[in-house]
Amino acid sequence: MTIEREDPADISDELVRDLPPSDEPTATITPYRDGPLIVRGDFRLLDTDGNEIDPGRRTVALCRCGKSGIKPFCDGTHKRAGFHAGSSPARPRPAARIFRDAGRDDQAASSSS
Repeated sequence: MTIEREDPADISDELVRDLPPSDEPTATITPYRDGPLIVRGDFRLLDTDGNEIDPGRRTVALCRCGKSGIKPFCDGTHKRAGFHAGSSPARPRPAARIFRDAGRDDQAASSSS
């Protein structure tokens, strides 16, 4: 999304709230039904010690079943293991309900932090 304005002061918070910080990578993460998480775009993949893992490409499949022999990447073992998971949550996150009940959405709450 590109915002073009004559004066940068004319850009409101509402217009840029959904934009990522310009100095951070952006990615789309899609949980596939009964399969991996597909990560597309600009991202950094780190191990628990903060060391960067080279994904080798801009689109990767990350294991969700825990059975892959090449973790954190998917090797297709979920099919043989009988892994089942939806592509969306079975129920809303508790925080989402709290924000909804308070009359705010998750994005509004995160922008005030």
